[in-house]
Amino acid sequence: QVQLVESGGALVRSGGSLTLSCRSNETVFRISWYRQTPGQEREWVAMSTTTNYINVKESLKDRFDISRDDSRNTVYLHMDALKPEDTGVYYCNRYPATLLWGRGTPVTVSS
Repeated sequence: QVQLVESGGALVRSGGSLTLSCRSNETVFRISWYRQTPGQEREWVAMSTTTNYINVKESLKDRFDISRDDSRNTVYLHMDALKPEDTGVYYCNRYPATLLWGRGTPVTVSS
């Protein structure tokens, strides 16, 4: 009965930073961030586990980072040096994704 809620999306300027939050109603071993733009398939972005393992998509690891606060059942996605191509709706889910997709949180990066 795990439920995840994404938040923190915003309109930001190119080069800016933004941190997204994924809050769960209970502890989840593996949680990943995904993103999707119109007409494109959902893309895996990063994953964290309760055993302190983290992994970020190779093409994003120089700008994105993921962290976890188990006391708050929250996983964060830290995004720096944002580019317009980072625009999209960001989602979190188990890894592998087994939960129903929520509404996500939209991120728009302007030039």
